[in-house]
Amino acid sequence: MAGSFDLADERAYRAWREQKLAGHPRRADDLIVEIRDPRQLMPAERAALVDRCARANLALYTTRAEFDKSALRALGRQLGLERLDRNWLADEDGISSITPGAGTRGDFIPYTERALGWHTDGVYNTDERRIHAMALHCVRNAAEGGESAFVDHEIVWLLLRDENPDFARALFAADAMSVPPRYEDGKLARAAQSGPVYSVVEGGAGLHMRYSGRGTHIAWKDDAATRGALAFVSRLLEADSPYVFRLRLAPGMGIVCNNVLHKRTAFRDEGDARRLLYRARFLDRVARA
Repeated sequence: MAGSFDLADERAYRAWREQKLAGHPRRADDLIVEIRDPRQLMPAERAALVDRCARANLALYTTRAEFDKSALRALGRQLGLERLDRNWLADEDGISSITPGAGTRGDFIPYTERALGWHTDGVYNTDERRIHAMALHCVRNAAEGGESAFVDHEIVWLLLRDENPDFARALFAADAMSVPPRYEDGKLARAAQSGPVYSVVEGGAGLHMRYSGRGTHIAWKDDAATRGALAFVSRLLEADSPYVFRLRLAPGMGIVCNNVLHKRTAFRDEGDARRLLYRARFLDRVARA
């Protein structure tokens, strides 16, 4: 395990902790970067996005430029996000149009008006296809509701370790979290997945988190340390914490992040102008410089 995240290396952890807390934004407004053209970022715009992701694993942006899915793809490439995760619910170009709809997509909560609980993307993916980054752009917001919340998963780990190092250790366990298999028409569509909640990114550049707050379709290791860790995380995510950023994305706003924890409240549409966001998932992390 890399130094800063090695539970036996207190000195390295303390140095990382001090730097992390000192540089971490405390308001959503501190994360916002205004960009002129998402297809061709100015050097200062790119640097600002990279800086916010380095400090909080999350950047918010706003733009008045015309924006389609090709713009989201171009924005990602300029930040080092090349390997798109073409999941089975995405559109043909590999980018998802997140909007309420019927059919197969309508069976999954992100494509409904229902609340979406705390999670990181790609919980069901194999280790070889871990989602390390995600970009989300708002085309149309809902008539009412649809507030989003985001929190840096590394801050959650920091607070978890401060509370009880055994909690942090439990969520590194290879069997901490399991996802049962999914069947369609009696055939195996997705095999069971078991793995850690937290793992160290290659090269020690940061942490990757795999988490879902769902009460179903997730199985947790049944021991005292894991139960204590999950209870602590749940309390933290629902608390009035300066590290939890809550906002309602407006048209022209979006996020780029290293797959931080996020959720969405329920919403209500009116007429045919339904809430629409574009989402791209990546196997890469946001560039560090």
